[in-house]
Amino acid sequence: MPFGRRRNRIDRSLRERGVPPEPQQRIRDVEETTGPWDEADAPDDGLARIDLGAIRLPALPGMDLRVELNQQQKVIAATLRHGGSLLQVAAFAAPRAAGIWDDVRVELARTASGQGASLREVEGPFGIELSGTVVSAPPARPGQPAQPPVRRPARFLGVDGPRWFLRGLLSGSAAAGAEAEARALETAFRGIVVVRGSEPMPVREPLPLALPPQAAAQLAAQQAAAQGQQPPTGGSAGGAA
Repeated sequence: MPFGRRRNRIDRSLRERGVPPEPQQRIRDVEETTGPWDEADAPDDGLARIDLGAIRLPALPGMDLRVELNQQQKVIAATLRHGGSLLQVAAFAAPRAAGIWDDVRVELARTASGQGASLREVEGPFGIELSGTVVSAPPARPGQPAQPPVRRPARFLGVDGPRWFLRGLLSGSAAAGAEAEARALETAFRGIVVVRGSEPMPVREPLPLALPPQAAAQLAAQQAAAQGQQPPTGGSAGGAA
């Protein structure tokens, strides 16, 4: 059985209680998953995970976590690095009885085509994924002119869960044929636990991420030191996860 294919637990639960599905939503019957996981189905596998709020990332050997913060010091992106490869992950709110990956794939492929790149649907370890190239600008370097956009290999992974959608973007060597790095990052993606929460949210709104307490305390200490202040009491300034 392919990894990652998810039976629609919400739809099944509604049917068992005699509640018809919402008529405006497309219902899919998908096989049971072996990961990524919903919080309610998280396995007792003893694997340490980094708590980023809506996403719990497995802490696997040889991988580094990088988070991006906005000006308000809120986490807006999480990326795992393994060798020459990156896995960027994001979770979004989804309807209670249908998936959105089918529509998201179409939009991603259309956007890539409009930018001069190309993505095609292929069968992957998590079901249908997008594989090909995307166009992006290299990171700006201080004191140097902006670099022109470059084409790079990419794979988009998608998993529909109960009221959430998890997207992964593989880039670098893992998207260009490096099987060992690809398998390692696929394992990390498979081990993710999504914490959707019960609050209503608009469809496709990003689920909120947050720094782990230890990393948040370290950041607060660094900011206080930069401002010549004492760090707040009660927090640890140990290394970030």
